[in-house]
Amino acid sequence: MGLLRFNAIFLWDGVKIGTPEHLFPVAFTVFFAILFITYANRKFNKNQQDYALQFFSCIISLSVVVFHAQKISSGNYSVSTDLPLYLCSFLGLIIPLFAFFKKYWMYEILLFWIIGGTLQGVLTPDIPIGFPSFDYFRYWIVHLGLLVVIFYATFVFNMRPKLKSVFKSFFALQLYVILMIGVNYLLNANYFYLNEKPQSASLLDYFGDWPIYIIVVQIIIIPYFLLIYLPFYLSGRKRNFRNQIH
Repeated sequence: MGLLRFNAIFLWDGVKIGTPEHLFPVAFTVFFAILFITYANRKFNKNQQDYALQFFSCIISLSVVVFHAQKISSGNYSVSTDLPLYLCSFLGLIIPLFAFFKKYWMYEILLFWIIGGTLQGVLTPDIPIGFPSFDYFRYWIVHLGLLVVIFYATFVFNMRPKLKSVFKSFFALQLYVILMIGVNYLLNANYFYLNEKPQSASLLDYFGDWPIYIIVVQIIIIPYFLLIYLPFYLSGRKRNFRNQIH
């Protein structure tokens, strides 16, 4: 069976919002994350908890590496469009560093980048070829896997952000944006969608044309990070209140 015929029979053109291809991986990951975190807390010792996070993070990173190696080997690779410099791919590459070193400053930055960045990818997936393509599995392993890692660090290693973490993460993101502006200029690229919105449906569609959507994102990003921080703040206040009573 030829590749084109295989694609026509078994692969959908792309993942549509609200379809089983979209909703099933999300539902499965929610179930897996709860089970994984609960089991790690109840059954693993400290070393086993570390190894589990490191192994899981390496799977995420390996999926990114294999995807790019496959694309390079096919001869269909462009440094202007295919480098792993979009935020989620970049995070997928570096997440093992956090898993192995577990530095708190890394957690402060990654928490907001991962929740804020992958939420867009989870709600509006940009997957050109659907199930069962390798890109389909790579996309969900990276986007949903990153969320599992950061929630694992939160609920197994008891890491929590502080208010200043919001601003640390914001300023770190500005450095990343500046770096991507330079890369885009040198490679005539559109990494981090700084020169053009993604072709697929995204939240950026509601923020106007270029460069308006970039300005809007810069304005709302700190309130957005504060919204992510809010449950941690409320949980901390509730815990302190209980401690005062006892």
